[in-house]
Amino acid sequence: MNIKEMAAAIEQIAKEKGLQPERVMSAIETAIAAAYKKEYRKRSEVIRATFDIKNGDLSFVQVKTVVDPNEVRIVEEVPEEEKKEEKEHGHFHHKEEEQEEEGLLPRYIPDRHIFLQEAKMIKPDAIVGEELEFPLESHSDFGRIAAQTAKQVVLQSLRDAERASVHEEYADKEGEIVSGIIQRFDRGNVFIDLGRAIGVMFRNETIPGEHYRAGERMRFLVLAVQNDVRHPGIVLSRSHPKFVQKLFELEVPEIADGTVEIKSVAREGGSRTKIAVYSKEEGVDPVGSAVGQRGTRVMAVTNELGNEKIDIIEWSEDPEKFLANAISPAKAVRVEVGERREAKIIVADDQLSLAIGKGGQNVRLAVKLTGWKIDIRAESNPDAVQEHGTAEAESEEKVTE
Repeated sequence: MNIKEMAAAIEQIAKEKGLQPERVMSAIETAIAAAYKKEYRKRSEVIRATFDIKNGDLSFVQVKTVVDPNEVRIVEEVPEEEKKEEKEHGHFHHKEEEQEEEGLLPRYIPDRHIFLQEAKMIKPDAIVGEELEFPLESHSDFGRIAAQTAKQVVLQSLRDAERASVHEEYADKEGEIVSGIIQRFDRGNVFIDLGRAIGVMFRNETIPGEHYRAGERMRFLVLAVQNDVRHPGIVLSRSHPKFVQKLFELEVPEIADGTVEIKSVAREGGSRTKIAVYSKEEGVDPVGSAVGQRGTRVMAVTNELGNEKIDIIEWSEDPEKFLANAISPAKAVRVEVGERREAKIIVADDQLSLAIGKGGQNVRLAVKLTGWKIDIRAESNPDAVQEHGTAEAESEEKVTE
C-alpha cells in the first residue's frame, strides 16, 4: 500500500466533499471494519478498525459493552435449524423486537455484552455502560463480497458525512439570502447549484410570471434546511415576503444597522408588495431611507424582483394613521375604527379605484400588512358597499396552516 498516495487521496476527497480529513478517515475505517466482519467474524459482533496513515498498519478490535446482569434478559439461543425451518414456512419473526415493545429489559447478547463481574477481572475500574475492546487478528486480504461491502459502506459514509456537513453550513443561513446558479428543472420545480449543495425551489415558491434559464445566477431566500434523506435538503424561495425584507436589508444600511425597522411585509409575488417601516431615531425618515436618493434603493430591489411594484409606507402606533397609510398610494379622507380590529376607510370618489386596486389587490395587501379587516367606502355614498372593497385578515389557524 502506497501510504503517500493514500494520504493524498484522503486529502483530495476531503477537499472535494468539503469535509474534514478525519471524517473521510472515519468512513474508511468503518468500511474496513465492515469488510473484516463480513469475511472473518460473526454478524452479531461489533468490530472497529484503526488505520494508521503514517505506516499503513491495520488493527482490529471487538467491542463489548459492560452490562449489569440484573438489567438485561438472558434468552436461550434458537438453534439455526429451527430458524431456517421457521423462515422457510414464513413464520420467522423477531421475538426480541416484540418483547422490547412490551417494555421488557434489553436482551443480553454474548457477542456484544460482557457482565460487570467478568469485566472487572479484565479492568478493575470497569463500570456499567463502558465499552471494552478486545484485540483481533489483523488481516488485509478480503474477498470480493467483503470488498464490495466496504465500497458501499465508504460511499454511504461519505454521503452521510457530506450531507451532515452541508446541513451544518446552511442551518445558520435559514432565513437569509444566498446566491446560486439555475441548474435544471423538474415538474415545475427549479434546482439551484449553491456551490457545495443543490437547493430546490418548488413551483409554489417561484415568482409567478418569472422565467428561469439554466446557467443564470440569481438570489434566493433559504426557506428551510432539512436533515432528512427522503426530502430535499435546502428549500429556497423567491416569492416569500421575507425575501423582500432581506433584499431591503442588503440595499439599505439603515435597515441593516437597525436604525430603520421593517414592521411588516405583505406580498403577492410577481405583482405587488407593501412594506411598513419605522424608526425610533429623531430626524430619520424611514420611508426616505428605504426609497433612497432618486429611488435608487427601492429600484435595486424592484429589479431583483422582475419589476414588482413596491409600496413603502410608514408604520404608526396609531391604528387610524397606520390604516390610512396602508392604502397608499390612495389618500384617505377619514378612518373609522371599530371593534375586533375592523375599520371603515372613507376615500374621495376619484381615489376609490386606487384604494381598492385591481381586483381588490390594494385593499387585500393593506389587510395583510395591518392585520385589520378593512372596508373601503366612497365619500359621496359611505353607506354603499363597494365591489372588492372589503377584505378580512386571515384567521390565526389559517395563517399557521
